[in-house]
Amino acid sequence: MIIALFPNISKRQSKNVAIGIKEFLHKADVQVVVDDEDAELVGADPLSSVPPEDVNYVITLGGDGTILRMLHRHPEIKAPIMGINLGSLGFLADIPIPEIYPSLTELLNGECVVDERMVINAETITGERCFAVNDIVIHRAKNPSLIDLSVHVDGLYVNTFAADGLIVATPIGSTAYSLAAGGPIIEPGTAGLVMTPISAHTISNRPIVVKPQKEITIQYLSEAMPVELSNDGLPFTTLNAGEELIITFSERKFLLVSRKSSDYFSTLRKKLGWSGKMRNS
Repeated sequence: MIIALFPNISKRQSKNVAIGIKEFLHKADVQVVVDDEDAELVGADPLSSVPPEDVNYVITLGGDGTILRMLHRHPEIKAPIMGINLGSLGFLADIPIPEIYPSLTELLNGECVVDERMVINAETITGERCFAVNDIVIHRAKNPSLIDLSVHVDGLYVNTFAADGLIVATPIGSTAYSLAAGGPIIEPGTAGLVMTPISAHTISNRPIVVKPQKEITIQYLSEAMPVELSNDGLPFTTLNAGEELIITFSERKFLLVSRKSSDYFSTLRKKLGWSGKMRNS
Protein backbone atom coordinates (compact mmCIF):
# COMPACT_ATOMS: atom_id res chain seq x y z
CA MET A 1 0.00 0.00 0.00
CA ILE A 2 1.16 3.53 -0.82
CA ILE A 3 -0.13 6.54 1.10
CA ALA A 4 0.69 10.12 0.11
CA LEU A 5 1.08 12.44 3.08
CA PHE A 6 0.55 16.18 2.63
CA PRO A 7 1.37 18.21 5.75
CA ASN A 8 0.76 21.95 5.84
CA ILE A 9 4.24 22.79 7.08
CA SER A 10 3.17 26.35 7.90
CA LYS A 11 1.11 24.98 10.80
CA ARG A 12 3.14 24.59 13.99
CA GLN A 13 2.21 20.98 14.77
CA SER A 14 2.25 19.69 11.23
CA LYS A 15 5.86 18.46 10.96
CA ASN A 16 5.81 16.45 14.18
CA VAL A 17 2.38 14.99 13.44
CA ALA A 18 3.53 14.03 9.94
CA ILE A 19 6.62 12.25 11.28
CA GLY A 20 4.51 10.36 13.82
CA ILE A 21 2.08 9.24 11.12
CA LYS A 22 4.94 8.21 8.83
CA GLU A 23 6.49 6.06 11.53
CA PHE A 24 3.12 4.48 12.39
CA LEU A 25 2.50 3.62 8.73
CA HIS A 26 6.02 2.29 8.18
CA LYS A 27 5.46 -0.18 11.03
CA ALA A 28 2.41 -1.41 9.09
CA ASP A 29 4.57 -1.91 5.96
CA VAL A 30 2.97 1.06 4.17
CA GLN A 31 5.12 3.13 1.83
CA VAL A 32 4.73 6.83 2.61
CA VAL A 33 5.40 9.49 -0.01
CA VAL A 34 5.51 13.25 0.52
CA ASP A 35 5.86 16.26 -1.80
CA ASP A 36 9.44 16.24 -3.02
CA GLU A 37 10.41 19.45 -1.19
CA ASP A 38 9.12 18.08 2.14
CA ALA A 39 10.31 14.47 1.79
CA GLU A 40 13.63 14.95 3.61
CA LEU A 41 11.97 16.99 6.36
CA VAL A 42 9.45 14.21 7.09
CA GLY A 43 11.82 11.32 6.33
CA ALA A 44 9.61 9.80 3.63
CA ASP A 45 9.98 8.95 -0.05
CA PRO A 46 9.47 11.75 -2.59
CA LEU A 47 6.09 11.81 -4.34
CA SER A 48 7.80 11.77 -7.74
CA SER A 49 9.19 8.29 -6.99
CA VAL A 50 5.81 6.60 -7.54
CA PRO A 51 3.22 6.79 -10.36
CA PRO A 52 0.17 8.87 -9.30
CA GLU A 53 -2.19 5.98 -10.07
CA ASP A 54 -0.34 3.76 -7.57
CA VAL A 55 -1.26 5.98 -4.61
CA ASN A 56 -3.99 4.20 -2.60
CA TYR A 57 -4.86 6.96 -0.15
CA VAL A 58 -3.99 10.56 0.59
CA ILE A 59 -3.72 11.98 4.11
CA THR A 60 -3.64 15.75 4.57
CA LEU A 61 -2.60 17.59 7.73
CA GLY A 62 -4.07 21.04 8.13
CA GLY A 63 -7.59 22.10 7.29
CA ASP A 64 -10.01 22.22 4.38
CA GLY A 65 -7.68 24.60 2.55
CA THR A 66 -4.87 22.06 2.71
CA ILE A 67 -7.09 19.47 1.01
CA LEU A 68 -8.15 21.89 -1.72
CA ARG A 69 -4.60 23.07 -2.42
CA MET A 70 -3.44 19.45 -2.64
CA LEU A 71 -6.21 18.63 -5.12
CA HIS A 72 -5.32 21.50 -7.42
CA ARG A 73 -1.58 21.04 -7.11
CA HIS A 74 -1.83 17.31 -7.89
CA PRO A 75 -4.98 16.79 -10.00
CA GLU A 76 -3.42 13.59 -11.35
CA ILE A 77 -3.89 11.90 -7.96
CA LYS A 78 -7.41 10.46 -7.80
CA ALA A 79 -7.03 8.51 -4.52
CA PRO A 80 -9.47 8.96 -1.60
CA ILE A 81 -8.45 11.65 0.89
CA MET A 82 -8.46 11.53 4.69
CA GLY A 83 -8.24 15.00 6.21
CA ILE A 84 -6.73 15.50 9.65
CA ASN A 85 -7.69 18.83 11.18
CA LEU A 86 -4.92 20.84 12.81
CA GLY A 87 -7.04 23.98 13.02
CA SER A 88 -10.59 24.78 14.06
CA LEU A 89 -13.17 25.13 11.27
CA GLY A 90 -12.99 22.08 9.02
CA PHE A 91 -15.79 20.19 7.30
CA LEU A 92 -13.61 18.13 4.94
CA ALA A 93 -10.69 17.72 7.33
CA ASP A 94 -12.81 16.53 10.24
CA ILE A 95 -10.50 14.12 12.08
CA PRO A 96 -9.10 15.82 15.22
CA ILE A 97 -5.62 15.12 16.55
CA PRO A 98 -6.75 12.75 19.37
CA GLU A 99 -8.44 10.50 16.78
CA ILE A 100 -5.51 10.22 14.36
CA TYR A 101 -4.25 6.76 15.23
CA PRO A 102 -7.64 5.07 15.74
CA SER A 103 -8.61 6.53 12.34
CA LEU A 104 -5.41 5.26 10.69
CA THR A 105 -5.98 1.81 12.17
CA GLU A 106 -9.50 1.73 10.75
CA LEU A 107 -8.17 2.92 7.38
CA LEU A 108 -5.58 0.15 7.21
CA ASN A 109 -8.18 -2.42 8.27
CA GLY A 110 -10.60 -1.31 5.53
CA GLU A 111 -13.12 -0.11 8.09
CA CYS A 112 -13.50 3.47 6.84
CA VAL A 113 -16.11 4.81 4.41
CA VAL A 114 -15.21 6.44 1.09
CA ASP A 115 -17.82 9.00 0.02
CA GLU A 116 -18.13 10.31 -3.54
CA ARG A 117 -18.65 14.06 -3.74
CA MET A 118 -19.54 16.30 -6.65
CA VAL A 119 -17.03 18.28 -8.71
CA ILE A 120 -17.85 21.09 -11.16
CA ASN A 121 -16.00 22.44 -14.20
CA ALA A 122 -15.74 26.01 -15.43
CA GLU A 123 -14.67 27.30 -18.85
CA THR A 124 -14.30 30.77 -20.30
CA ILE A 125 -15.04 31.67 -23.91
CA THR A 126 -11.27 31.86 -24.47
CA GLY A 127 -10.91 28.21 -23.50
CA GLU A 128 -9.45 28.53 -20.00
CA ARG A 129 -10.63 25.62 -17.84
CA CYS A 130 -10.64 24.67 -14.19
CA PHE A 131 -12.49 22.41 -11.75
CA ALA A 132 -13.79 23.00 -8.23
CA VAL A 133 -14.80 20.89 -5.25
CA ASN A 134 -16.16 23.79 -3.19
CA ASP A 135 -17.11 26.65 -5.47
CA ILE A 136 -16.55 28.88 -8.47
CA VAL A 137 -16.69 32.58 -7.57
CA ILE A 138 -17.01 35.71 -9.70
CA HIS A 139 -16.08 38.85 -7.74
CA ARG A 140 -16.06 42.54 -8.67
CA ALA A 141 -12.33 42.79 -7.81
CA LYS A 142 -11.09 46.40 -8.18
CA ASN A 143 -14.42 47.77 -9.38
CA PRO A 144 -15.59 50.34 -6.81
CA SER A 145 -19.28 49.53 -7.24
CA LEU A 146 -21.63 46.62 -7.90
CA ILE A 147 -21.37 44.65 -11.13
CA ASP A 148 -24.12 43.21 -13.33
CA LEU A 149 -24.06 39.46 -13.95
CA SER A 150 -26.59 37.82 -16.26
CA VAL A 151 -27.35 34.17 -15.48
CA HIS A 152 -28.86 31.51 -17.76
CA VAL A 153 -29.52 27.86 -16.80
CA ASP A 154 -29.68 25.46 -19.75
CA GLY A 155 -30.26 28.47 -21.99
CA LEU A 156 -33.17 29.83 -19.95
CA TYR A 157 -32.76 33.33 -18.53
CA VAL A 158 -32.79 33.39 -14.72
CA ASN A 159 -31.90 36.94 -13.67
CA THR A 160 -29.38 39.75 -13.88
CA PHE A 161 -27.78 40.20 -10.47
CA ALA A 162 -26.45 43.60 -9.40
CA ALA A 163 -24.04 42.47 -6.70
CA ASP A 164 -20.45 42.23 -5.55
CA GLY A 165 -20.35 38.88 -7.31
CA LEU A 166 -21.83 35.42 -7.55
CA ILE A 167 -20.90 32.08 -5.99
CA VAL A 168 -21.74 28.72 -7.58
CA ALA A 169 -21.20 26.12 -4.87
CA THR A 170 -21.45 22.35 -4.56
CA PRO A 171 -23.09 20.82 -1.48
CA ILE A 172 -19.62 20.54 0.11
CA GLY A 173 -18.97 24.20 -0.71
CA SER A 174 -22.32 25.27 0.73
CA THR A 175 -20.69 25.57 4.17
CA ALA A 176 -17.83 27.74 2.85
CA TYR A 177 -18.08 31.19 1.16
CA SER A 178 -21.66 30.58 0.10
CA LEU A 179 -22.76 30.16 3.72
CA ALA A 180 -21.01 33.39 4.70
CA ALA A 181 -22.89 35.16 1.88
CA GLY A 182 -26.26 33.91 3.15
CA GLY A 183 -26.60 30.67 1.19
CA PRO A 184 -28.25 27.49 2.53
CA ILE A 185 -26.48 24.50 4.03
CA ILE A 186 -26.84 21.52 1.69
CA GLU A 187 -26.17 18.05 3.04
CA PRO A 188 -23.23 16.36 1.25
CA GLY A 189 -24.43 13.84 -1.31
CA THR A 190 -27.47 15.93 -2.23
CA ALA A 191 -27.83 16.47 -5.97
CA GLY A 192 -27.76 20.22 -6.34
CA LEU A 193 -25.72 23.37 -6.91
CA VAL A 194 -26.46 26.65 -5.15
CA MET A 195 -26.05 30.04 -6.83
CA THR A 196 -25.54 32.67 -4.13
CA PRO A 197 -25.26 36.38 -4.98
CA ILE A 198 -22.73 38.33 -2.91
CA SER A 199 -24.19 41.48 -1.32
CA ALA A 200 -26.94 41.77 -3.91
CA HIS A 201 -28.48 45.24 -4.35
CA THR A 202 -32.03 43.88 -4.38
CA ILE A 203 -33.11 42.14 -1.18
CA SER A 204 -35.36 39.77 -3.15
CA ASN A 205 -32.30 38.29 -4.90
CA ARG A 206 -31.98 35.03 -2.99
CA PRO A 207 -29.80 31.92 -3.39
CA ILE A 208 -31.10 29.43 -5.96
CA VAL A 209 -30.54 25.66 -5.92
CA VAL A 210 -30.46 23.91 -9.31
CA LYS A 211 -29.86 20.38 -10.53
CA PRO A 212 -26.14 19.62 -10.95
CA GLN A 213 -26.51 18.43 -14.55
CA LYS A 214 -27.67 21.90 -15.64
CA GLU A 215 -25.35 24.17 -17.61
CA ILE A 216 -24.95 27.55 -15.92
CA THR A 217 -23.85 30.47 -18.10
CA ILE A 218 -22.81 33.70 -16.41
CA GLN A 219 -22.13 36.83 -18.49
CA TYR A 220 -20.38 39.91 -17.15
CA LEU A 221 -22.41 42.84 -18.45
CA SER A 222 -20.94 45.93 -16.79
CA GLU A 223 -18.77 48.26 -18.88
CA ALA A 224 -16.11 48.36 -16.19
CA MET A 225 -12.80 46.84 -15.13
CA PRO A 226 -12.31 43.07 -15.37
CA VAL A 227 -13.77 40.87 -12.63
CA GLU A 228 -11.91 38.07 -10.86
CA LEU A 229 -12.70 34.36 -11.09
CA SER A 230 -11.56 31.87 -8.47
CA ASN A 231 -11.96 28.14 -7.98
CA ASP A 232 -11.88 26.78 -4.43
CA GLY A 233 -10.42 30.07 -3.22
CA LEU A 234 -7.54 29.95 -5.74
CA PRO A 235 -7.10 32.66 -8.40
CA PHE A 236 -8.21 31.35 -11.78
CA THR A 237 -8.55 34.13 -14.35
CA THR A 238 -10.46 37.32 -15.14
CA LEU A 239 -13.51 38.20 -17.23
CA ASN A 240 -13.81 41.31 -19.35
CA ALA A 241 -17.07 43.11 -20.08
CA GLY A 242 -19.32 40.97 -22.29
CA GLU A 243 -17.45 37.71 -21.65
CA GLU A 244 -19.08 34.54 -20.34
CA LEU A 245 -18.24 31.74 -17.93
CA ILE A 246 -19.85 28.31 -18.37
CA ILE A 247 -20.16 25.99 -15.38
CA THR A 248 -20.99 22.30 -15.85
CA PHE A 249 -21.11 19.04 -13.92
CA SER A 250 -17.82 17.12 -13.95
CA GLU A 251 -17.35 13.40 -14.40
CA ARG A 252 -14.47 13.66 -11.96
CA LYS A 253 -15.30 12.62 -8.38
CA PHE A 254 -13.89 13.91 -5.12
CA LEU A 255 -13.35 10.91 -2.82
CA LEU A 256 -13.40 11.66 0.89
CA VAL A 257 -12.50 9.14 3.60
CA SER A 258 -14.50 9.26 6.81
CA ARG A 259 -14.92 7.02 9.83
CA LYS A 260 -18.09 4.97 10.09
CA SER A 261 -18.81 6.79 13.33
CA SER A 262 -18.75 10.20 11.60
CA ASP A 263 -21.92 12.27 12.00
CA TYR A 264 -22.31 15.24 9.61
CA PHE A 265 -24.92 16.99 11.73
CA SER A 266 -22.77 16.65 14.83
CA THR A 267 -19.94 18.25 12.86
CA LEU A 268 -22.26 21.11 11.88
CA ARG A 269 -23.22 21.75 15.46
CA LYS A 270 -19.61 21.78 16.62
CA LYS A 271 -18.14 23.79 13.77
CA LEU A 272 -20.90 26.41 13.65
CA GLY A 273 -21.27 26.69 17.40
CA TRP A 274 -24.96 25.82 17.49
CA SER A 275 -26.24 25.87 21.07
CA GLY A 276 -29.50 23.91 20.70
CA LYS A 277 -29.98 20.87 22.91
CA MET A 278 -32.04 17.77 22.25
CA ARG A 279 -35.02 17.55 24.59
CA ASN A 280 -37.18 14.58 25.44
CA SER A 281 -40.86 15.03 24.64
